[in-house]
Amino acid sequence: MKKEIENKLIDCIGIENVKLEEPMEKHTTFRIGGPADYFLCPQTAEELKAVIHVCKETGTPYFILGNGSNLLVSDKGYRGAVIQIWKNMSEVSVEDETKIRAQAGAQLSKIASCALEQSLEGFEFAAGIPGTLGGAVVMNAGAYGGELKDVLVEATVLDTEGNVRTLKNEELELGYRHSIVKEKNYIVLEAVIELKKGSADSIKAVMDDLKVSKQPLDRPSAGSTFKRPEGHFAGKLIMDAGLRGFQVGGAQVSEKHCGFVVNAGGATAEDVLNLVKAVQKKVQDEFGILLETEIKFLGEF
Repeated sequence: MKKEIENKLIDCIGIENVKLEEPMEKHTTFRIGGPADYFLCPQTAEELKAVIHVCKETGTPYFILGNGSNLLVSDKGYRGAVIQIWKNMSEVSVEDETKIRAQAGAQLSKIASCALEQSLEGFEFAAGIPGTLGGAVVMNAGAYGGELKDVLVEATVLDTEGNVRTLKNEELELGYRHSIVKEKNYIVLEAVIELKKGSADSIKAVMDDLKVSKQPLDRPSAGSTFKRPEGHFAGKLIMDAGLRGFQVGGAQVSEKHCGFVVNAGGATAEDVLNLVKAVQKKVQDEFGILLETEIKFLGEF
């Protein structure tokens, strides 16, 4: 059966875009994760539709991967197909002077660079978020007082029936780390954002400040580990609980920003999970607040 599935996938996207038993540590910003049964790299929306059809037809679980941020993959890997859209579906273009259209695999940093080149302001908040536009739409990504819903015009998605649909901002039901895309299991293909003309110098200054001073970019991480509890900041709660630099195996609470768990060297998914649980327990014991994880867990834990 596995050989049959492999052949069907190869028919869809070519042998060079199908890998077997691919280590996910090579494809996550955490640099953690065991092998995926199938690792697929479709080049177009049509190829994406084709491989999803094969997965559904054969009962193969599948997961859509951007650049692997916001994700912890089990040490045992993933029994299914990981479909990566980051490298092949990542075009960015400018429309109508103030609008940027980008494919789902485009990194937010790439879009921010495009905005800077065009002296367009309003996307600075996303310059340091280590993810892709597709994931940002799904989660309504935000940081430093800005969020995607503030600038998003529309998103084109693939629904569960294989239909391509374009949804306006208000139809996407964007809230804190939520969207109808997430709720309905749609797949983002591309999106349009609208910004305002501004000063390139001031835009760059804001981007540089946010990227350099606020995030632990020196070690692998999945981005912000915990959701923001209402009325609080996760990083401050963790710091106030005395957990700055706290470590389990190779996983560590960042000394630079306590809201981030980093791979301090040789961390396993089990290390990260145990660290997360220890942090949640300590913060709940100290402050009566349960920190919810923002990162996704893929595979068996």
